Amino acid sequence: MNPSGESDASESQIIAAPAGRDGRWLGDWLLHGRNDRGSHQATAPWWQVMCLTGVDYFSTLGYQPGIAVLAAGMLSPLATMILVAVTLFVALPIYAQVAKYSPHGQGSILMLEELLPRWRGKLFVLILLGFAFTDFIITMTMSAADATAHIAENPYVPHGIEDHAVLVTSLLLVALGAVFLKGFKEAIGIAVAIVVLYLLLNVIVIGRALMEVSSRGDLFHSWWSGVLTQHGNPWMAIAIAALLFPKIALGLSGFETGVAVMPLVRGKEGDAEARPAGRIRNTRKLLATAAVIMSVALIASSFVTTVLIPAKEFELGGKAYGRGLSYLAHGFLGDGFGTAYDLSTIVILWFAGASAMAGLLNLVPRYLPPYGMAPDWARANRPLVLVFTLISLIVTAVFEADVNAQGGAYATGVLVLMTSAAVAVTITHRADRSRWIYGLMTLVFAYTMVVNVVERPEGLKIASFFIFGIVVVSITSRAMRSTELRVSAVRLSPKAEEFIASLGECPVRIIAHRPDKRTVEEYDRKEIQAREDHSLNSGEPVIFLEIMQGDASAFEEDLEVRGVRIGAHRILRATSPAIPNAIAATLLEAQRRTGQIAHAYFGWTEGNPIAYVLRYIVLGEGDTAPVTREVLRRAVPDQEARPRIHVG
Repeated sequence: MNPSGESDASESQIIAAPAGRDGRWLGDWLLHGRNDRGSHQATAPWWQVMCLTGVDYFSTLGYQPGIAVLAAGMLSPLATMILVAVTLFVALPIYAQVAKYSPHGQGSILMLEELLPRWRGKLFVLILLGFAFTDFIITMTMSAADATAHIAENPYVPHGIEDHAVLVTSLLLVALGAVFLKGFKEAIGIAVAIVVLYLLLNVIVIGRALMEVSSRGDLFHSWWSGVLTQHGNPWMAIAIAALLFPKIALGLSGFETGVAVMPLVRGKEGDAEARPAGRIRNTRKLLATAAVIMSVALIASSFVTTVLIPAKEFELGGKAYGRGLSYLAHGFLGDGFGTAYDLSTIVILWFAGASAMAGLLNLVPRYLPPYGMAPDWARANRPLVLVFTLISLIVTAVFEADVNAQGGAYATGVLVLMTSAAVAVTITHRADRSRWIYGLMTLVFAYTMVVNVVERPEGLKIASFFIFGIVVVSITSRAMRSTELRVSAVRLSPKAEEFIASLGECPVRIIAHRPDKRTVEEYDRKEIQAREDHSLNSGEPVIFLEIMQGDASAFEEDLEVRGVRIGAHRILRATSPAIPNAIAATLLEAQRRTGQIAHAYFGWTEGNPIAYVLRYIVLGEGDTAPVTREVLRRAVPDQEARPRIHVG
């Protein structure tokens, strides 16, 4: 018993909210696995999971060198070296911290949500999800478009296929969606085979290209002389490269995917669920190894493509457009090897979309349905796969399957997420000296992001479209789902159980009350008024029910109900995001325990009904009686078995 006379909950009784079931086979198939979130998930060694995230990260070698030359020209190798420095000394330390504070795959979005309370946190998450959608959807479409470019430029492919780039890219995206509709249990094993083969072929191509450069000293001399002729001295060239490197920031893409797949990383036996030290350590190995491999590959590929390929070939219609390393593979190792390289590139680019799809399937069910901001079917993978595939087809048609046209949108999504991660880590370390170091890292990402947005504003426009779509869908869904029961379990304290049990076989009569001073006189007056308004027998036992307003931005929570006695009055108290829904859940629990139909008694609420509706959707309270009745109507289809609502 606490000082105010209230007893604390010590025991719990959990009830499950009624759930509907679609009896049709198609509905059952689509919604398969909807309620499996949080169940045990198979894990794998960190290096194997690195290959799963690597199909996205490493596949950027297919188009990154070409985009770098188009963006930085002869300075491409220098700009790439700056990009690598940012990768190793800024991005890697930031995401090592993200892995520490978000070991279950939520990433920096969760970190920022926890730092911002209530609706501010939810709205900020929606905005970040818009940029995440931009990142992952454009990853799918751009990777598939580059796979199409490799198909079209292969000498063994019939001429004219380049005129049907949108169709071919769309077929690749549909095939990707079909894989996820079927299931994706073998993803890691497939990813390991693809990544190992792709990296091996890249080592051969880049190694052969480096041999060509070393055997012809004039190539390096010609390139370096051109750099000095254009920019005067090395320091000026480096300064200009630093200004240009944000345009080639696609090479930073693997870090968000790396933390998104953390639940798949095998830790050590006995890892704590809240803070699995083994998983965190192994994820850091994953991030560091992938970053080092990619850094070496980026520098080498950027150098050989810049030095060995004429600049005009990187332009639209050129043979190296979107496929710089493939151009070298065909040129130095023959069409047979070049075709093998093309096939491996096509497969990893196609599978890069799988990594992005997996990221989306991890993010959406984790955030939107629990917020009430997506239909409940969004907890299942297959409906989401259909939605994401359709969106990717639309984006492909809009961009006409052009790789470079999508680069700005892709970089914007990546850089906003990475900047948000840096901000989250800096705020988390605000009490440490390290905050200054993380603050500088945040400035690096912020600079990169701003330059990219200024240079390629179409990326922000595309991201804004996704943000707008998510916000509209979320608000609509929240409004439509607001009268769901929204209580996953009701837990009664021992005193609350005693109050319910004391009713015996008497009807359950509950008076809804908004407390003021909580004195005996207040409850006396309320009981007398309720008995007069509703013609209740003076001998019938009644229980007061008081629901306090909690975090209105939350959607579904367990309800902890405490029993309190003030004078002769028995009172049930709880805190909930939505008051009518909590009342409905309490009535159902009382009815379940007693076997008697529960009755709830309310007074009339005066005011504008439309204003009350909006107040209920946003703040969780309003004209309580009719909303409580609607919640009960949806939760209990049988009218005879439904608790009764009385207004007087």
